[in-house]
Amino acid sequence: MNLDFSALNNAPRLLIEAELQPLQGTRFQPTGFPEIGAAQFEGPDGTPMLLVESAQSVANRMEEVCWDKVADDWVQPLKGLSVVKVLDKTGKALTNSVLESHRINSPYILEGQDKSVFDKLKSELAGMEEGVVELRKLARVLLHLDTNALLHGVFLAKKELAGGRLRLPRALSGFIEARNIKVAASGGVKNDSVNPSGDTSKGFGNVPFSRDEFVSPEINACFNLDLAQLRGYGFPETIYHLLVALSLYKIRAFLESGLRLRTACDLECKKIDVKRPNGYALPALSELKTALPGLIDAAKKDAGFEVTKITYRK
Repeated sequence: MNLDFSALNNAPRLLIEAELQPLQGTRFQPTGFPEIGAAQFEGPDGTPMLLVESAQSVANRMEEVCWDKVADDWVQPLKGLSVVKVLDKTGKALTNSVLESHRINSPYILEGQDKSVFDKLKSELAGMEEGVVELRKLARVLLHLDTNALLHGVFLAKKELAGGRLRLPRALSGFIEARNIKVAASGGVKNDSVNPSGDTSKGFGNVPFSRDEFVSPEINACFNLDLAQLRGYGFPETIYHLLVALSLYKIRAFLESGLRLRTACDLECKKIDVKRPNGYALPALSELKTALPGLIDAAKKDAGFEVTKITYRK
């Protein structure tokens, strides 16, 4: 199946918004941050706003829907893409560059005794210790080793690698916000039927607690795909189309199967709109699943996708 991306030819960005709502009831629990809790703020017009899910978290969730943790491999439509798999000393799967928060810059990939990936990066990216960093060259190396990093960004913060200056910004990003929010205050108690007045510092006794959830008439997920950045990598059209399709797969799969953000934050998608470019019709998830294996096959000759396995030892 062929996907038509011609409507994106002159667009610098693909902007998508999705209307969300709680799957059950009206309350939801947003992400929390140390010392500040829920990220409440005022919009430019004074509207009470709430950050439901940060860009970092949405990126992680768009990666999770791409990985089959039981099989320790890409989900079926994405098989064949490059990835670095990390095994423990017994040969059991430990982690990989898709699920690691810093992707190929993970300490499990670059800081262990197995230096094969580090040495490959150092060798192929040599000569950039001074002067302008060749981002196209970095992108080509990442395409071979860790396709996912081309979309979600990477920062190779190692002085041995071009003085720690090798980085790509996110090409695909997203966040979830709620408007006109109100606090839904509640609480509870952890009961100890054996010793209600026991030492709570050790986990005994009855412990009352308060809890703040929120309600909102408008919860929106926003996604931004930087098409200009993807074009700037200078890849052949087959690879560019693959990266666009992979990005759309991530968005669609997240909205259809990844919106159980927390126990008390289970959302569903009501509607998806393409804000820019006007008139672009977003492919359905079923279309993307059908098209992606062919796109991967068409791109693999130029991309040289590799599945790299390393063993992590301290």
